[in-house]
Amino acid sequence: MESLIHAALAQINTVILGKKTETQLALACLLAKGHLLIEDLPGMGKTTLAQALAKTLGLSFQRVQFTSDLLPADVVGISIYQPEEQAFKLHKGPIFSQLLLADEINRASPKTQSALLEAMEEKQVSIDGVTHHLPEPFFVIATQNPLFHAGTYPLPESQLDRFMMRISLGFPSVEAEKQILNGQGNGQLSNLKAVLTLAQLLTLQQQVNNIYAADSILSYVIGLCHLSREADFSGNPLSPRAAKAVLQAAKAWALIAQRDHVLPEDIQAVFTAVTQHRLSSGFNEVSTQGQSLSEQILMQLDAATF
Repeated sequence: MESLIHAALAQINTVILGKKTETQLALACLLAKGHLLIEDLPGMGKTTLAQALAKTLGLSFQRVQFTSDLLPADVVGISIYQPEEQAFKLHKGPIFSQLLLADEINRASPKTQSALLEAMEEKQVSIDGVTHHLPEPFFVIATQNPLFHAGTYPLPESQLDRFMMRISLGFPSVEAEKQILNGQGNGQLSNLKAVLTLAQLLTLQQQVNNIYAADSILSYVIGLCHLSREADFSGNPLSPRAAKAVLQAAKAWALIAQRDHVLPEDIQAVFTAVTQHRLSSGFNEVSTQGQSLSEQILMQLDAATF
């Protein structure tokens, strides 16, 4: 199964050039049954990454362009009365897909943003008082532009907390950008084939739960989170939900590395992506030393002490 993971990553990296760490984080997030938020400038490949993941993993895919006039019913669906049947019939919205791309989510109103909350946490939606379960797996990739862009609404903390990870693709290297300009990369998106079956993907998600985390690893995660709860810390404190997200993401990272146990390096590899948006709403917010809040925490605590 591990060879399938590497084959999936290799195929995605033929489209998203020069971003191996970011694509691995995105796949780890999916394997850990989380949701992913990608914040970056327009035109950096956010949508392409979502499409590449869906095609490589053989998932049903829907894309919703979030705008200021988008309504919750446009996302989850609506019941419409059918006179010939004398009954209401559910017209499912795009949320009934295995991979939902919520493009530019912070351009929609807070009311529409909140329509995703129940779905992301409970894997179900309520329409006219009736609960409808979403398909397995259910993975939301939301993209957003930086808050200084016109026409954006900042995501509330409750919404941010529903995302296991937040990443930024950033500008490509000179060599990668040359390849993009020469027609490589995005032009190959239509050629992608499913590398995993649905059954294999669900099995991999289950295997993540079986990755062993020693007591020392648990103490390391707790220690990191406790540093954010000290009185002199400048960011938001990390909740137990955040600690669980760090551990689950680290297990997925270990599975990708073909290990059956978590190492401190796995915690460190995913910690910034899992915690920075919980510590501070500003993605690029750094201290006077040029470090993000999550990096400051990692620097303060030596994993070897556990």
